[in-house]
Amino acid sequence: MKKVLGLGNALVDILVRISDERLLASLELPKSCMTLVQESQITAILAKIQHLEKQETCGGSAANTISGLARLGIPAGYIGKIGHDAYGVLFDEEMKRHGVSPRLFFGRAQTGRALGFITPDSERTFATFLGSAVELEGSDLHAELFRGYDYFHIEGYMVQNHRLFETAVRLAKEAGLEVSLDLASHNVVRENIGFLQDMVTRYVDIVFANEDESMAFSGEKSPHEALVTISPKCRIAVVKLGKSGSLVRQRDERHEIGCIPAKAVDTTGAGDLYAAGFLYGLIRNCPLAVCGRIGSLLSGKVVEVIGAKLDESQWREVEDALPQLVS
Repeated sequence: MKKVLGLGNALVDILVRISDERLLASLELPKSCMTLVQESQITAILAKIQHLEKQETCGGSAANTISGLARLGIPAGYIGKIGHDAYGVLFDEEMKRHGVSPRLFFGRAQTGRALGFITPDSERTFATFLGSAVELEGSDLHAELFRGYDYFHIEGYMVQNHRLFETAVRLAKEAGLEVSLDLASHNVVRENIGFLQDMVTRYVDIVFANEDESMAFSGEKSPHEALVTISPKCRIAVVKLGKSGSLVRQRDERHEIGCIPAKAVDTTGAGDLYAAGFLYGLIRNCPLAVCGRIGSLLSGKVVEVIGAKLDESQWREVEDALPQLVS
């Protein structure tokens, strides 16, 4: 069985449901975006919402994808950096419980946290304190970490550290791995557009992007046009369209994938779990259209729960549906 290695910001997700979007404005958080904050800011925000119910779990885009792959039975590892604190212990223990082999370094700062606000329309807005996650450096990485793996999945947020990102994808390619990139928030794409386009052209085999990210990366005005522009830069291009499904292209082969019926309560992790399902399909040598349908299956299930992790009953539903998709 092929193995997948992930690298990303090791964060603990703290998820909160809110009924009034005015809270986001008062906290100066742009709706549906990820905003980086300092430790003092996230501490102040948590103090303001201490009366609200919260859910804590290991998170970060790549960690969510890798956890999903591990739960599907794919041997998986993960590289990240945590702090010497209770949140770091929570992250490490949860990744292991999900079946992942973590290779975690320790930083000087506290473990990073992503505070996610879920509005009634199921959209999520993040205030992210990267903490020790941002201390992961290219110098931490070496060829041995990549040995024995077949795929390398990296989250787009890592592009903010150019040296780390390039070192990671270069080492992966030198080790013979297929490189998979899930683009980050569209504002991160725009801020790093030149470097990101260069890295994709030189090192990346599989690109995942949502609608806004695809247009930010390509400069096009629609996801369909963006797919056409992105596709020649990599082996497989995927544009995720939310409740409208997804677009997949490899050279002249193109597919429009529908989504499964779902009662969405929180879109957190939908793109991450789509990537997990899609990569699972590739590892199982499924046709591209089937890879997309597996991605849609997982993303459709995860939007029905709070957070980026499926519960056991949902995983059983996924396992029951998979044989019909991959046969």
